[in-house]
Amino acid sequence: MLNNTGFDLWSENYEKSVRESFLSDSYPFAGYTELLSRIYGDILSRNGKTYLDIGIGTGILAKKLYDNGLAITGIDFSKKMLAIAAEKMPDARLLLCDFGENLPEEIKNDRFDAIVCTYAIHHLDYEAQKNLLRKLLPLLSKNGRLYIGDVAFETMEELEACKKANIEDWDTDELYPVLENFKNEFDVEFEKISFCAGIFTFRA
Repeated sequence: MLNNTGFDLWSENYEKSVRESFLSDSYPFAGYTELLSRIYGDILSRNGKTYLDIGIGTGILAKKLYDNGLAITGIDFSKKMLAIAAEKMPDARLLLCDFGENLPEEIKNDRFDAIVCTYAIHHLDYEAQKNLLRKLLPLLSKNGRLYIGDVAFETMEELEACKKANIEDWDTDELYPVLENFKNEFDVEFEKISFCAGIFTFRA
């Protein structure tokens, strides 16, 4: 797993790396643009005003919402990623924080119409993923939604099949979210986007 130094080093080429993967329709970013488009469209359709991005990175999705007038809060543990995001969104509130350990004190009394975590939660183990959801769901506004978009599957069986088919490229340090790990505890829906991508939508 990359630490914050690794992400700092990757920051300049991050968007290029993602683009090359989704253009070739290959693991891990096959379906990436469709996934972001679905989340973006759903957020706009709900006429929300406040947006929290967990693991905002360089702000690929957040920038589109920023341009539509949403108030953006983003957290990341890479200073260089946040610096790139700040150039794109000078009025956004960007906070340096490792969400795997805790959430920033600055947001704990806030409420957000949309909370998004794309291609980031897989850096946590499965129990830590659920712990993060437990912390984030109380930050939703009354009709808010929490979106997790990632390499994602309905069952562990599907994950293992994808791993077998992509074994040469598979990142064994990443634990991709699986619906069956969430559905007994959370109010969640899952939408499959590609052979290796999907969106979880949570309600408080």
